[in-house]
Amino acid sequence: MNPIIKNILALILGLVIGSAVNMGVIMISGSIIPPPDGADVTTMDGLKESIHLFQPKHFIFPFLAHALGTFIGAIVAAFIATTHKMKFALAIGVFFLIGGIVNIVMLLSPTWFIVLDLVGAYIPMAWLGWKITQRNQKYN
Repeated sequence: MNPIIKNILALILGLVIGSAVNMGVIMISGSIIPPPDGADVTTMDGLKESIHLFQPKHFIFPFLAHALGTFIGAIVAAFIATTHKMKFALAIGVFFLIGGIVNIVMLLSPTWFIVLDLVGAYIPMAWLGWKITQRNQKYN
């Protein structure tokens, strides 16, 4: 396969699979840590109106969703890309970081979560995803 097409495919699949992981974690989060009583988490407006009811435990799964989605997406991109594997993994991190920033603008969260999410869930997880693919390639 043409390396350029394979690299484009790496980016697209990294974003799609990473987004699916992110959404999957969000979908199961309510069954593991139920939302606060009276909180409507089915719409963005409902979240905006009830975010003040959330306790720190309610932010565990959003953070995990962002971190794991980025991590898996970066692994996919780095694994598929033929060249510049780290750049493709980090590009996934940047795309998800932009999404995280947009989410924070739309849904104001506590400052501690904003800092933790933006600093820990995106670029470090993308780098770690790339690093893991490099480790596996050394032993193959």
